[in-house]
Amino acid sequence: MNTVDMIISSSTSFYNDLKQDENGRYRSWEHCYSNFCHARAKSNADYDYLSLQLAFYLASWGMYRGSSFLLQKDYKVHIPVVKELLKEKYEPLVGIACKDLKDTNNQQLLNDINNYLVKYYDSIRKSVKEQEVKSQLSDTLITKILMGTLGCVPAYDRYFISGIKAQGVATGNYNINSILKLVDFYEKNADRLEPVRREMVVYDLPYPQMKMLDMGFWQIGFDLDTGKGLKVPH
Repeated sequence: MNTVDMIISSSTSFYNDLKQDENGRYRSWEHCYSNFCHARAKSNADYDYLSLQLAFYLASWGMYRGSSFLLQKDYKVHIPVVKELLKEKYEPLVGIACKDLKDTNNQQLLNDINNYLVKYYDSIRKSVKEQEVKSQLSDTLITKILMGTLGCVPAYDRYFISGIKAQGVATGNYNINSILKLVDFYEKNADRLEPVRREMVVYDLPYPQMKMLDMGFWQIGFDLDTGKGLKVPH
């Protein structure tokens, strides 16, 4: 099975499994993404509610484990981030088509929000640790936030990275070069990927192209672990 077939099969499998469980934890992405999208059209967005949605989504996707600095904060810590993400300037990134990530203006917007998130959460992390922190802030946290709120990049977590590296599609490092390799992959295979993606919906919204890649490569990475006795993703 080639990579495109694997992405179609794995993303469809992930999507169908998600839809079968009305209260499954991975539905947290759908709740978070749809609420952020709909909030952009409102003049009085509920920052507190959106912050709670973001926090629960991150918890569902493993970002509130025991070693996480976020575990030491309540959900309201995300409110400044919610306000930043809802700024009109970031509208072009919402559910962005892969081809539009080739636009340097959109790349700059992505860079801007990356920098904001890194600076904000790194300051929180350092205040929790109460000592000098030499390691860089996790790209996994940043990309999971972007996937959950804007749907503009995949979440570079353990399984996604394993999936893209195993298929030789992109590097495991989160940067513009890696994103553009994913863009090229999608564009070259859009004639096969798009008909499948169009059948995937979250409430009244289509799944973003990057979400399809996120699901597909994540599932590939997870499946690589099944031979190691792993039964449930964690």
